[in-house]
Amino acid sequence: MTAHAFKLIGMLMGNTSSRWGPVSQLLHWVVVALVITQLILGPLAAALPLGMHKLAMLARHKSIGITILMLAVLRLLWRALSPTPQLPATLAPHERRLARCTHAALYALLFILPLSGWIMSSARNFAVSWFGLFQLPDLVSPDRYLYEFMVRAHLILAWVLGIVAALHALAALRHHFILKDDVLRRMLPAPPRHAR
Repeated sequence: MTAHAFKLIGMLMGNTSSRWGPVSQLLHWVVVALVITQLILGPLAAALPLGMHKLAMLARHKSIGITILMLAVLRLLWRALSPTPQLPATLAPHERRLARCTHAALYALLFILPLSGWIMSSARNFAVSWFGLFQLPDLVSPDRYLYEFMVRAHLILAWVLGIVAALHALAALRHHFILKDDVLRRMLPAPPRHAR
């Protein structure tokens, strides 16, 4: 593939200064769906009695967690290659700082939470595989105290992710319904208002 073809793909699929492109939109909404799935699946699996059904659900939970981790890496790579849409000029400086902090926290949690689960499994000597297709290496040696610490850390991080994601969603809804700008629309397939 030529450099011209790569440039053309970037222009068609990449972000602009005012809008997220199709690749960013797809990665965003797939991760949203997977995070919601995890926030439901984790507590459901924890509540089950020990048995094959619980182990199967935990294996699915781990696989989805690894998927989120891989997608977070892709999102960061794509973000480095494609411009980031600018925040509305109407936002106050403190709102801009808050938006940047929230995005940074979300990205950090998308890495830290799956890694904490992976470390937790390794510390308990439980294998982590990706949908049974391949097994991932252990990150640490078995360690009961580390396992118990990571169980608590994983639960706390899940709550933090849920809270930060909820704040992010509420901010997007505020932009859409109260501020009536294009912050939410530019992450949706439909064009922003001024482009119609």
